Amino acid sequence: MNGVTTTGTILDQIIAGKTRRIAEHQAIISIDELSRKASARCDKPQNLAKSLRSDKSLSLIGEIKKASPSRGIIQSNFDPVGQARAYQAAGVSAISVLTEEDYFQGSDKYLQAVASTVALPLLRKDFIIDPYQIFEARILGASAVLLICAALQTDKLRELLSLTNDLGMQALVEVHDLSELMIALDSGAVIIGINNRDLHTFHVDLAVTERLAGIIPAGRTIVSESGIKDAQDMARIYRAGAHAVLIGEALMRAFGPATGVYDTITQLYSQLPG
Repeated sequence: MNGVTTTGTILDQIIAGKTRRIAEHQAIISIDELSRKASARCDKPQNLAKSLRSDKSLSLIGEIKKASPSRGIIQSNFDPVGQARAYQAAGVSAISVLTEEDYFQGSDKYLQAVASTVALPLLRKDFIIDPYQIFEARILGASAVLLICAALQTDKLRELLSLTNDLGMQALVEVHDLSELMIALDSGAVIIGINNRDLHTFHVDLAVTERLAGIIPAGRTIVSESGIKDAQDMARIYRAGAHAVLIGEALMRAFGPATGVYDTITQLYSQLPG
């Protein structure tokens, strides 16, 4: 597909599968029809950046994720709506919903169900490579979409970012290193996601956030992703200058007991001010 970058990582396989699925979807409903449906929505998407720049010392995006390539099945008794309700009750600032089917066992239906259940900004977490998926996200009830710098050529990133903004949504533009960060900033990204996971090795290092956060100009919203699992990690990311963290696995594994998610989040914040 034009505009997609080859990385030599599992990302290439995921995107190849995503390209096939987009073609299948387009055979059912054209992009023109999808565009009309997206534009016909009367509701205004919630402002993710504003939600993440609240009075909290470090805002939290709770992720709904059944599985991942690095961890396999994370939650066997998967209940996306129940998880979303638990997140909202525990006071998260936003929710990320995985919709990628083949490697993360996600579904558009999960995002749609969560959107009709909670009153929080929702991030469509997927491998977005085509305008078709942006229109889908708007129809499904997303407030924001994930755009991965490593997967997209600069012109394609700018095209998708522009369309996202035109539809009233925001993009969390994900970077892994300095060169990707410069591309994201030059493209006008407002929300920068710093992924601490190396795409080649799956190794996680919170020092990635520490290196990059200080370079990002004021006025941009910084989200640290991957590998944040306890109060010490939260404190470290806070000191690095991030405004928010995105946590999936630790919170997905906490779901089950009546207060599991709430207690886990309380513990995560135990070493932060306020």
